[in-house]
Amino acid sequence: MDENFLLDPRSNAAIFLHLRVVIAIVVGLSITRLLSGIASLIQHPRTARVYPTHLGWVMTMLLMVVHFWWWEFKLTEVAHWTFQLYCFVILYAVLFFLLCALLFPDSTAEYSGYESYFFSRRTWFFGILALTFCADVVDTLIKGPVHFHALGLEYPVRSGILVVLCLVAMHVRNRIFHFVFVVGTFAYQLSWVIRDLDPIGCP
Repeated sequence: MDENFLLDPRSNAAIFLHLRVVIAIVVGLSITRLLSGIASLIQHPRTARVYPTHLGWVMTMLLMVVHFWWWEFKLTEVAHWTFQLYCFVILYAVLFFLLCALLFPDSTAEYSGYESYFFSRRTWFFGILALTFCADVVDTLIKGPVHFHALGLEYPVRSGILVVLCLVAMHVRNRIFHFVFVVGTFAYQLSWVIRDLDPIGCP
């Protein structure tokens, strides 16, 4: 690629490079929050009682954030950038940070453990998670109709089902439902990532 093209602030490559730095900061904060929380559980196991479903969402979010950062490289295919698109992509990344911050609050002193904390904040967590899945659809459309249709019928069906399950999870307190939900979501996300391991840019 022509070096002058990269240096031209009006070029698509230059704009994406600028955006990628901002996204990297937000993604880095999200991953830091999750890893710091996990380290804290190891360092101070008696500070707050561990809850398997909560840990399941921690692992799921770590997988989703890492995959989000990988998949956003496809934004290089966007032909024309606007400030509105710029703001949308940043807000999309911010949703991930909010989810990670909700999983590991600054303090759990007022709760008996992560189980009581998780259920007390489930409306916020699953509400934002539903918005994340919706934002993912918009983000995919931004990358072009060809890219969207290449994902097949599975993608919109998967997105719709996950949004509906999030809405249900906001109002249901059943522990079995929440455990099955997180296990199923992690397994499916892992399957999605494995099927998407081809290097970016390869046909």
